Amino acid sequence: MDINVAFNSIADKVFEKLEPQGFKREKVSGNEGEMVALFTSENSAYSVVYFTDKMHMVMRHCAMTEEGPDNQWKTLATWMFDPEQDTQKEADSIANDFIENCTGSTAAKRLKTTKKKKKKNEDDGNADPLFLSKRLVSIFPELKAEIKYEEDHYYPFRGVTFTRASVVPKVNELVSKGSKKDVEKLITLLSTQYGNGDADTRSIITIVILNALPEDKYDLVREYLSDDLKKAWKNALKFKGKKVKPEKPKKKKRTMAQRLQDQQR
Repeated sequence: MDINVAFNSIADKVFEKLEPQGFKREKVSGNEGEMVALFTSENSAYSVVYFTDKMHMVMRHCAMTEEGPDNQWKTLATWMFDPEQDTQKEADSIANDFIENCTGSTAAKRLKTTKKKKKKNEDDGNADPLFLSKRLVSIFPELKAEIKYEEDHYYPFRGVTFTRASVVPKVNELVSKGSKKDVEKLITLLSTQYGNGDADTRSIITIVILNALPEDKYDLVREYLSDDLKKAWKNALKFKGKKVKPEKPKKKKRTMAQRLQDQQR
């Protein structure tokens, strides 16, 4: 079955049920290897995403802010869809399951408890460690593949573990060997993300990244730190040398739909 036909069929059926609840369909385009349909209301957002490399059809949900979806997506359902083998029958089954996830009793409770988030100030950020890692791709392009591998193999995203293994060595090399312009760009980004970040992100920036810097580069880095991050790092240095407990690896669980699909082959 043509994947475009299948995807549009599923997205259209979902929107047909969401529209009476006040949702509208947004015009969006996914990243490379993704097909995306986005539905938003005043307080809530749903998306249907098809990952072409993994052949996964996914239903996700997040809250809305004044600027749009907060992008703290939670996966509600995942189905395998192979265009070479599956038919409209499978597409309809997926659509029905997605509809149940966004219109059933569980969805009603979800919408009741989801409150519209106001734009947060620097002292109340909500950008998570994954968002920080993706922002760092602008400075370290090779991180893109490493982030994808992490997302494919572990859930939730292991912020501390990933940062220590993949980010810290790159940051230290840039600070030690890069130009002052490169260092300024990096530290400015970290300062911005510290201001926008949640508690986990802020801890990762101070205790994991900055505390791992070579001591002879401290003065160079401080030159570009925001006042807030400079103060926070001063306090974080008290923890230098103390162990930060990493997350326990959690492999992604296969859904019942995927297991049933395997049994049918």
